[in-house]
Amino acid sequence: MDNNHRPDSMERITTTQQALSFIDDQVDRIRSQVGDGKVLLALSGGVDSSVVAALLIKAIGRQLVCVHVNHGLLRKGEPEQVIRVFRDEMNANLIYVDAVDRFLDLLAGVTDPEQKRHIIGEEFIKVFAEEAKKQEGISFLAQGTIYPDILESEQGIKAHHNVGGLPEELDFELVEPVKLLFKDEVRVVGKALGLPDSMVYRQPFPGPGLGVRCPGAITRDRLEAVRESDAILREEFEKNGLSGKVWQYFTVVPDFKSTGVKNGKRTFDWPCIIRAINTTDVMEVTVEHLPDELIDHLVQRIISEVPGINRVLYDFTPKPPATVEYE
Repeated sequence: MDNNHRPDSMERITTTQQALSFIDDQVDRIRSQVGDGKVLLALSGGVDSSVVAALLIKAIGRQLVCVHVNHGLLRKGEPEQVIRVFRDEMNANLIYVDAVDRFLDLLAGVTDPEQKRHIIGEEFIKVFAEEAKKQEGISFLAQGTIYPDILESEQGIKAHHNVGGLPEELDFELVEPVKLLFKDEVRVVGKALGLPDSMVYRQPFPGPGLGVRCPGAITRDRLEAVRESDAILREEFEKNGLSGKVWQYFTVVPDFKSTGVKNGKRTFDWPCIIRAINTTDVMEVTVEHLPDELIDHLVQRIISEVPGINRVLYDFTPKPPATVEYE
């Protein structure tokens, strides 16, 4: 039987009961595959890697070594949440790598979007490989591969992003417990494993993180403006009951400045662009139209709370012609 093919008889996991039965089955499978071996996992804080981490902790406890690399391009509070949930609450064997300076120094002055993605991806693999070599006796690599990844790589739509080209000397056997599940099923399993909603229902977030929302050469101050404005947007969507209704929402701070006035003095600062969108398949995307009062409130907060911003713009463009992200 093809281990990468979801059997037609497999029921869609929609209930807690089905999720618990799936978890029990996977715990047995993981234990029989791994035995008393050690497993390495790159834990981003995204739903797929978080669910795999929680499953493996349930199955083999501290035989799992989680590596969380902070490349400086995560959203506000995300590294802290990963540490709190996994190290403090689940007693995970977690290695936290602060690689912020390393990544941002490499990205300094780089304007081409593809080159930025390439640097971030390659450096991530290097950091992860370095941590892997420090560990003794690891023979397994866990990955948050899900079924759409397998389908898309089979159809040639995109390279299998989880494999990501680890160095050949890291000759690990793969552990992929959710590889036959769709995203909605992974979320149901995550809830059943006790992960917080903010992790389970986290909106899609690109691999290069805020790097693609800071168009042009990334500078630390502009990256901070993206991070802070994004946090305000998320907080206001939560308050206004929009966080579960809108598929994705974020801010972008482009690399140009315009004149403004603050406290009677001229300013020369960046604009902040808000994007809020809905989709079912990401091939086509519609724009969420926010209430005027909320827009006014967001403008007020972002302008007064985020240094370096003197205008707030709203992106009304659907896909096509505009893509979801700016780079």
